[in-house]
Amino acid sequence: MKAMNSESEGRRRTIRNLAIFTFLVIALGWLGRRLDDALGTPPGQGIGITIWIIAPLGLSFLLRAFAGDGWKDLGIRPAIRGNVRWYAVSILIYPIGFALILVAGYTFRAVAFPDLSLNQVERFVQALAMGLAWQFFKNLFEEFAFRGYLAPKMNSLRCNALVAHAVVGLIWGVWHLPYLRVITPYTTESLLTLAPRLLAGTIAASVVYGEIRILNGSVWPAVLMHTIGGAFVGALMLQDFIAMTRGMEFLVAPVLEGGGVIVFFTLAGVGLFLGRSRRDRASERRRPQDPHVS
Repeated sequence: MKAMNSESEGRRRTIRNLAIFTFLVIALGWLGRRLDDALGTPPGQGIGITIWIIAPLGLSFLLRAFAGDGWKDLGIRPAIRGNVRWYAVSILIYPIGFALILVAGYTFRAVAFPDLSLNQVERFVQALAMGLAWQFFKNLFEEFAFRGYLAPKMNSLRCNALVAHAVVGLIWGVWHLPYLRVITPYTTESLLTLAPRLLAGTIAASVVYGEIRILNGSVWPAVLMHTIGGAFVGALMLQDFIAMTRGMEFLVAPVLEGGGVIVFFTLAGVGLFLGRSRRDRASERRRPQDPHVS
């Protein structure tokens, strides 16, 4: 009975802290944006975006340190041994997904490569290398908050894993909204259509991030995955390396809110989930039964 009461109390504490985290992360993001507006600072160039980036990690650390969440499930250890394949998936999934979408777009004349000269390729590689450094720094804050705190806390509630991933993805996506225009400078599409697709993209991607987090037990694959994905987006979209047919950007753009990327991550995430579920069931069947249980 004592153990049951302790488990129930822990569940209530987790739900309470998740509600606090969600409310404050979203509120502080909009506060930062309003602060930029009040100071007349262009969005993305003032103190507001700094508040937006650091708030999730700062809040997660405060909840761990002072609200009873603890540090056991932070996932700070790399856990490379026995998990090389998950690191490989994390490193390759964005480049492979983007390549498939761009090849399909090129095949159907929705994507073109205006300049494939050696000089342009060198510019692309330089932009990619520079993007990796910035993205790694930024994603330490982002991933240790959303995959280091939010994902394991949702999983600890023992709800359906896909539901847990979707909730993480939804909160992650809504957190982006105050600075959506800053992170999508490649398009002037209305936010009425862009924002819902971003949320669909973060939910789809969260299944992949979340499954690898469960399989590996570490945040570092998510940091690598997000870093490489962000660097490729910057190099492809902001260096005019590709040109998209007008009206087809929503489908073929190699970004998280792109229709093709949403489909790709949905299929990859469901595949990872089903594969893990099969392995868990097989492991359960192989587990020796207690001979004293009738």
